[in-house]
Amino acid sequence: MNTILQLRQTYHRNLCHSVIYQKQGNKPSIADVASDLSVSLARQLMTNIQIPVSGREIPGQTAGKQFEVVTRDFLRDAFSLLNHLRPGDWQFSLEGAISQYAQYEHIARLSELIKNSPELRTSLGDYVVTPDIIVARAPVSDAAINEHGTIVTAEGQPRLTPLRADIIDKAKPILHASISCKLTLRSDRSQNARTEGLNLIRNRKGGTPHIAVVTAEPMPSRIASLALGTGDIDCVYHFALPELTAAARSIGNEAVTDTLNELIQGNRLRDISDLPFDLAI
Repeated sequence: MNTILQLRQTYHRNLCHSVIYQKQGNKPSIADVASDLSVSLARQLMTNIQIPVSGREIPGQTAGKQFEVVTRDFLRDAFSLLNHLRPGDWQFSLEGAISQYAQYEHIARLSELIKNSPELRTSLGDYVVTPDIIVARAPVSDAAINEHGTIVTAEGQPRLTPLRADIIDKAKPILHASISCKLTLRSDRSQNARTEGLNLIRNRKGGTPHIAVVTAEPMPSRIASLALGTGDIDCVYHFALPELTAAARSIGNEAVTDTLNELIQGNRLRDISDLPFDLAI
């Protein structure tokens, strides 16, 4: 077993301990209890994972927050294994304002103007985005840049890149990825990931960060409602995609299998283990 698979197994174990629980009637909490298909998929999915879920009820808000924490920890640990592919001082944090990062530091000033002006707020909307998980890279000192020989000097160019810490007063980290965690996709609120993605794209001054969604939703049709289309989200990542695919095959529902295949082959849906590697691109 390679290390990524070990981390993935630990990820599932932590989710089964603190996020997913068994409801009355042997119904996993990620299932829509009003849908027989959702319950069947969720049951078989959890069977395929082969880790017992918690027997105690976990409030929805607690489960959602823990989903973010456990996912952040998995991504941080998995990405650290790829440091030779994407070296740098990387930060994995929860719910930070994007104005703290180099491409969006102007947002703080704009948000203050909007807050104090109903007319501007009506015209421009809300610029504040607070991603569930933020991946950022710290700026690099000249000493680190010149580690293998002189590349930059104190007085020389370049002088505007946010990557070079020594030339910027109060240099800010660079937003590398915004990751939205949606334990399930039951409501229209799950679609706000699209709005957040569009705001990140339109309002940046610099490079566009990766924009991803992680979910444990068992219903492919609901995953498709968020995953289909391009432009605002890079990709949707499922917490256990091979296990979900096997569950879909086992229940023999052709429409479910076809939807999953469409999403996977169309590069709109990947497994959580793919995400650290995609972040290294």
